Amino acid sequence: MLMVFSAWILMFITTFLASPKHLWTLITTQGFLTALLSISWIFPQDFDFSHPLFFIDKISGPLAILTCWLFALTMLASQSKIRLEPINRQRAYIANNIFLQFTTLLAFTTSDLMLFFIFFETSLIPTMIIITRWGSQERRLEAGMYLAFYTMLGAIPLMIWLTKFYSLHGSLFPAFTHTMHITQTAMNLPGLFWMTCNMAFLVKLPMYYFHLWLPMAHVEAPIAGSMTLAGTLLKLGGYGILRTSPLLQVTNLNQTLFIMLIAILGILATALLCLRQTDLKSLIAMSSVSHMNLVIAAALMSSSWSYSGAMVMMIAHGLTSSALFCLANASYERTNSRTMVLLRGMLIILPLAGAWWLITAMFNLALPPTINFVGEVMIMVSLFDWSPIAFMIVALNLIFTTAYTLYVLWTTQRGPFPKHIKTMFPSLIREHLLLLLHILPGSLLILKPELLFCM
Repeated sequence: MLMVFSAWILMFITTFLASPKHLWTLITTQGFLTALLSISWIFPQDFDFSHPLFFIDKISGPLAILTCWLFALTMLASQSKIRLEPINRQRAYIANNIFLQFTTLLAFTTSDLMLFFIFFETSLIPTMIIITRWGSQERRLEAGMYLAFYTMLGAIPLMIWLTKFYSLHGSLFPAFTHTMHITQTAMNLPGLFWMTCNMAFLVKLPMYYFHLWLPMAHVEAPIAGSMTLAGTLLKLGGYGILRTSPLLQVTNLNQTLFIMLIAILGILATALLCLRQTDLKSLIAMSSVSHMNLVIAAALMSSSWSYSGAMVMMIAHGLTSSALFCLANASYERTNSRTMVLLRGMLIILPLAGAWWLITAMFNLALPPTINFVGEVMIMVSLFDWSPIAFMIVALNLIFTTAYTLYVLWTTQRGPFPKHIKTMFPSLIREHLLLLLHILPGSLLILKPELLFCM
């Protein structure tokens, strides 16, 4: 694992010492080599490695690989805009992205839950810098404030609970705390206690009612910020809930029924909200909230199938949502607008980009045999075992997801080409490669989805 971390440190050195002519080429190449190094190290370990400093298992391993892979893709996606800035700003942008993904990787692989909390909160700093400095809209400072206050206020109960847990049991090492017998003090409202302790994770995912920061952050963020938010930062919340769930014992799901009802409401409400969005990035952000509320419902059911479904869903969503933001950014760079009604007719000018839209939409719809379909089926089966009524309600989300996905395809790809757009440069090889490297891992996982099962 130290080899992987050393590769990340070398990227910092390259950022500040590489010549301006070769900076982006070297960083992107190092990013892909680091991702391949992480794959070649974690897979032979069979997702089972324990050390006083690092901890890899079926939950942290796939997310660590996803973090390394998406960093290289963010560098590939950012080049067209950031290359126009002065070289010092380019170096600062790359350094912030490296620091952000490195802290996220440390959060996923650390062996101590208190260190996880520290890295979890540290990721807020480079995220705010990227949004407030390189955001393209006038409300970027407001978006940064939303992100800071939501994240910091939600983290206070978690910090208190981790400190209390360590004082009682003397350890926050996952391999130890998962095997020892832990008895929680009897309380009148265990569901409220579970929600309070997991507030930081529920804000990060985010759960419905705590989601207001996410659409604003996505709209204001540059492409690398949006890809990182959707691909890895939201997964920190899901990882935290899955990691701490054995410690926050809930003997009966009825004790957390109100949280489950909010999650189910959030799945449907955000899918319906997608149907009335006019901003393309805001719609993709809202669809992320819908998918992540499904992960919350899976974590609450606490079965092996629901946990595995949540893991598959997080990995699949990280790739699919990041690809959607890349497609939205490609349209924005050509039209300087994210308003969907102004992006219509793209299929006439860019037919291959239309094919990428269709493939990515199929993954977002969770059509069989995509890896997204495997995750949703596992969660739905667990939901049906718990409550057939809840299953029927959540099944309505399939209709709404189909509706807003077709709405995006129809609005952006079909119709007459707008007359106000005078020029439209063709798709670049870099953009096609970027989308291929999003879709290819998801397609390969179809052949062996059990790699992501944490049973």
